[in-house]
Amino acid sequence: MQKIDISYGRYGLSLELPDDSRVLRTKKVAAINDEQAGILAALRSPTDKPPLSSLVGSGTRVVVTHSDITRATPNRRLLPVILKELEDNGVRREDITLLNALGTHRQQTNQELRTLLGDHLVENYRCEQHNAFNDEGLISVGKTSLGNDIRLNKLLVEADFKIFTGFIEPHFFAGFSGGPKAVLPALAGAESVYTNHGFNMIAYPSATFNITHGNPIWEEMKEAAEKVSNSFLVNVTLDREHRITGVFAGDVISAHSKGCQLLRDNSVVTIDEPYDIVITSNSGYPLDQNLYQCVKGLSAAKRAVRKGGAILMVARCEDGLPDHGSYASLLKRADSPNEILSMISQPGFHEQDAWQVQTQAYVQQHAEVHLFSEGLQNTMIKNAMMIPCRDISDTLSQLMRRFGNKVCVIPEGPLVIVNLSCSTV
Repeated sequence: MQKIDISYGRYGLSLELPDDSRVLRTKKVAAINDEQAGILAALRSPTDKPPLSSLVGSGTRVVVTHSDITRATPNRRLLPVILKELEDNGVRREDITLLNALGTHRQQTNQELRTLLGDHLVENYRCEQHNAFNDEGLISVGKTSLGNDIRLNKLLVEADFKIFTGFIEPHFFAGFSGGPKAVLPALAGAESVYTNHGFNMIAYPSATFNITHGNPIWEEMKEAAEKVSNSFLVNVTLDREHRITGVFAGDVISAHSKGCQLLRDNSVVTIDEPYDIVITSNSGYPLDQNLYQCVKGLSAAKRAVRKGGAILMVARCEDGLPDHGSYASLLKRADSPNEILSMISQPGFHEQDAWQVQTQAYVQQHAEVHLFSEGLQNTMIKNAMMIPCRDISDTLSQLMRRFGNKVCVIPEGPLVIVNLSCSTV
């Protein structure tokens, strides 16, 4: 047997697996030794933009956006460097707003904001949170080529200058996170998110990992981002220990593209044929805080498991299913993946989180899903149409008897882009 460490919650798990189990990991990328210097260098020599210092000054009203508690963006290391560069170049602190780019996620508590940003930023800067459901806080910026109206956060649109921060990782239907996702869905109205994440958009074959151009979801995100003037991107890539491996600043699209290419070079793993059983994670905390987020890891595993095989997801889910949003309630309204898809594909159906249950249903049509989670009761797991696992070794033994002995494990789940060298999946 071989011992494999897998990302799980805040501390990880060590699994004993058969010696011939294949482990799919990203390549190791060297972390930046001096993160502050690396961030400053990117701000001062950005991609397809002048240096940040030449774009702002006294009287410039700046909105700096940041991701929420479900993302691994190193806000407490990234934001202070950006803020100091702004203030060193004449921007007054009272003209800076830190905007939590929540998309349709719930508002963060004060303690969560302090965890995200640190006490100093919360106590010394104006901190606001996006609300996708508050009409008074949204403003229309026009329609996309698909005919969808785009409403964005009013604070963002009315600011003189906008800085979008975040991190880039593989994304199960947008190709990669970061870049234009900082606008749509992160700072858009709910109806704009619903149309961008609509049933037909999610069902599109190119709405998947590793594809941006030609992916209708990402293409519309790009259009939305291009409607925001005077913008500047600061995205990072991270290693397994959440250390910064690259900083990509400047134009929202071209800087993001450089970060995506770094991930393509180091995150794609090719397999010759699918496996009987795939063990996966959701990359540990903070991404495995709830089952909703874990659909990303399941989608990664789907690319590696054979049709009719089995997936064993290992995720802590300390935030439950969760209770907020519509993910749990949508799952309760159906008894099978087919019923889920029938329900949400009805003309005119628009509901928060439908995109997540749709993607999950595709995984569950493809393979049997088992879940090890110390944060969820068996009834909660069953309500999600998954099979509870309380002993990983015992479950794996049973699965091998039922499905076969060809096993692989993806310790970092959705951080790995699995490509099949043939088309049998």
